[in-house]
Amino acid sequence: MSIASEKSGRLFHRLRGRVAATAFAALAMVAGAVHAGGYGAIVIDATTGKVVESVNPNDQIHPASLTKMMTLYLAFQALQNGKLKIDQQLPVSSWAANKSPTKLGLRNGQTVSVEDCILGMVTKSANDAATVVAEGLGGSEAHFAEMMTAQARLLGMTDTYFNNASGLPDPDQLTTANDMVKLAMALYRDFPQDSHYFATKEFVFRGQIVHGHNHLMDRYPGMDGLKTGFTDASGFNLASTAVRDGHRLFGVVLGSRTAAGRDQLMARLLDDGFANQQTPATLVAQAAGVRENAAMKMLAALSPISTAQADTLPATRSLPKRSRHGAKRAPVALARQDRRHGKAAPTVLARRSGTSRAAAASTCPRRGAHSRSNCPQQRRSTGGTKLAYRNSGKKAPKLAQL
Repeated sequence: MSIASEKSGRLFHRLRGRVAATAFAALAMVAGAVHAGGYGAIVIDATTGKVVESVNPNDQIHPASLTKMMTLYLAFQALQNGKLKIDQQLPVSSWAANKSPTKLGLRNGQTVSVEDCILGMVTKSANDAATVVAEGLGGSEAHFAEMMTAQARLLGMTDTYFNNASGLPDPDQLTTANDMVKLAMALYRDFPQDSHYFATKEFVFRGQIVHGHNHLMDRYPGMDGLKTGFTDASGFNLASTAVRDGHRLFGVVLGSRTAAGRDQLMARLLDDGFANQQTPATLVAQAAGVRENAAMKMLAALSPISTAQADTLPATRSLPKRSRHGAKRAPVALARQDRRHGKAAPTVLARRSGTSRAAAASTCPRRGAHSRSNCPQQRRSTGGTKLAYRNSGKKAPKLAQL
């Protein structure tokens, strides 16, 4: 090799290293931005307690008005043990009356029945009604929030923290899709006599019809609850339950970019759940506004990894996108719950190679994955290049506890 060729080779590799470093830095910034927004989804079979579908189930996200599901849980509990009566009149404080919309428009010094507060929370997601119940049961909203967090722990909601009864923005008020589906199931399990409230689409309050926010319930056959939520920090959230042929599913979607995208994703998750089919994890990411970006593409081009696998579940294929020049662009593989082993699978952001799945399966120590020499798991443990890897570090909850 000539001296000129050797120098050119060294220069190429030096430039390649700088480009890779820049790409990794860009990816770190993007990953931080995505994590700050956060998104997740989960579907549970109510009969067996099994996880039907799961994407980012343990990522902490702001619950928004899904918070009111816990306010309602404690209200139903108080009705069950006699601390409240359904027609009992509760006083409205100035603190409650001054809550931001949406609300019923309650005024300081008025009273409102427990049932109207329940219906106001379920339909209009009324923040003033939630605060009235909080003060009626806890004396103050702050103390009631402590009661909410304590009840969350009793239900196995280990990653949820409440600071108010309504879900109005609070940086320390956090939950996960996994925790919220536990709460949704507990509401129907522990208070079957009150679960009909979640199917309410509208009610009459002081001569005015109050319409609900859960528009998916109007058009999805068999859906009979539960709750919507939105803040700028959380995105569009939804907890739902539906029955088909006597079979009930519970689903939670957190962090969607639009209400329409959230509803469409929930409908797809439930449809696939009832049909015992996989929902592509990329659809959950797309609903949250996550897209494959330039940094990810650059890393994929530079990576020595020839194949990538995001989990050990049966493959879910989404149609590859084409660029303006006609080149195929592989979708980003995202983490989802491993049903067979009960653990979260790693996320690998990389292009898939042209190697066929059947060819890879013939030599892979893990069926349907890749050859042992190209195993991303081994590369990670031996110091090989890794593009992006996410693992919550938490054990998935036992199905019987869901």
